[in-house]
Amino acid sequence: MLQVLLVDDEPWVLEGLRTMVNWEKHGFQVCGEALDGPEALVKMQELRPELVVTDIHMPVISGLELIERSKRLMGKPPKFVILSGYDDFNYALTAMRQRVAEYLLKPIDEDEFEVILERLGQTIAEEREMERSSSRKQSLFKNNILNRLIQGEEGARLEQEAAAALQLEGDPELRCMLVDAGAYPPDLKQRVLGFFSLTTDRSFLDGLGRVGVIVRTDELPQPRLEEIGLAISSGLSNPESPVIIAVSSAGKGIRSIRESYLQTLETVKAKREQGKTGFFLPCHYPQPLKAEELLKGKFEQLLDAVVEGEPGTVEAAVEEIFGTLACGHTGVESIRVSAANMELTLCRRIKKAGGDADAFMVRVQADDGDPGGMSNYPDLKRHLHRLCREASLLLAGLRRKNENNTMFQVIQYVDEEFRSKLKLQTLAKKFHMNPTYLGQVFKKETGKAFNEYLNEKRIEEAKRLLKRTPMKISDIALQVGYPNTDYFISKFKQATGMLPSAYKSEFMNDVPKKEAGPKPTE
Repeated sequence: MLQVLLVDDEPWVLEGLRTMVNWEKHGFQVCGEALDGPEALVKMQELRPELVVTDIHMPVISGLELIERSKRLMGKPPKFVILSGYDDFNYALTAMRQRVAEYLLKPIDEDEFEVILERLGQTIAEEREMERSSSRKQSLFKNNILNRLIQGEEGARLEQEAAAALQLEGDPELRCMLVDAGAYPPDLKQRVLGFFSLTTDRSFLDGLGRVGVIVRTDELPQPRLEEIGLAISSGLSNPESPVIIAVSSAGKGIRSIRESYLQTLETVKAKREQGKTGFFLPCHYPQPLKAEELLKGKFEQLLDAVVEGEPGTVEAAVEEIFGTLACGHTGVESIRVSAANMELTLCRRIKKAGGDADAFMVRVQADDGDPGGMSNYPDLKRHLHRLCREASLLLAGLRRKNENNTMFQVIQYVDEEFRSKLKLQTLAKKFHMNPTYLGQVFKKETGKAFNEYLNEKRIEEAKRLLKRTPMKISDIALQVGYPNTDYFISKFKQATGMLPSAYKSEFMNDVPKKEAGPKPTE
């Protein structure tokens, strides 16, 4: 129903207008009445009627003055029908200049009035449809501009169009709010905007139907934005479709929109994977770090704790990793990769310490499974706790076992110092052993004679350098412990069946084939 405000300084006229006309027949209903212009102005701003029927002669403010003032005070003033008891052409002319919809003389003819109402109802309906169409076009235009910006498109023309359409001239401080409702109902955008009272619509739907809103901090400061975020979370969430709302840090100008959107998107993804819902503000670290760098540093701290062999420190390090994730934007996939790398690193440490790394992993994965199949944070956290706790205990036990095992220490020393000028005699002297006895025990422990074992270590390192570095063959020979390049070439060919240069060339030619499938590990 279209709303009508009746204005006349004669109460009996108001009564007649209200009861004489069949308003509902033409889609109208009387929403209020006023006895003078000032009262009418107040009620027009409160009730927002589509039509005002007013007498032209009233005390304080006349009908024509009422029309003029309403146009100054209201962004969208109503249509007016002027009533007058005077058949005065000058009044009619002035009313038309004020763009009055109709001008009627008292006494009012009921049939004539209803014809006018029918015509006005159609006019208002047509104008509303035009406004809706224009609004849809404007909304689509803004949505297109914002999607181009969040997808990384740049250019002076795009920035000019965005500044004009979104009223973002200059470099105002901006934030992005992103609402992820999971199921993405078709009316989500309208429901979200219902919580805002913005003069300029800067909302958009991203590629997956999430609703984004770009806000100016001078129009909507953070405390108010927090209130809106919490209200959306409370108003839209339900068990079937839990809602996540993320707000970005403040950025300057149109060029900050993409970064703000990506920040909220990463937060939404991380919280979804963590099984959390609700409203989330941006987290800050004392020194800004990328999520990958932060995660790498935390896992390095965890590895140090495992090697040191303090179970309590290990538990705390794991908790710190997942505590940091509460404010971070790291997805499950990154945690899975880091956990798998931790497994490999610990297995190498266990094997180097003389332990059975395969048996260790069979035992751990028998209970937890492969981390590659874990799709949520709780499972990964539980697995990491168990993996690191048991590895720490195993390494501590192996360390105690090897403290009095001289041959273990000898082999470890050779593994670490094979690049230097090692000889059996100097090694025996260092560990206070007879050279002949050391050679016999070394072969018994490793299955290879000392020189054979040493050459194998050096050749393996040379193969790695040939594949992965542009170093000259003479430099590689020196790097792995062969001062004489010819002797290195001879030993390399003896071990591999080809010259170092041929090995490097064959590997380089084979790179595309290897890259097409899984890379072999050495």
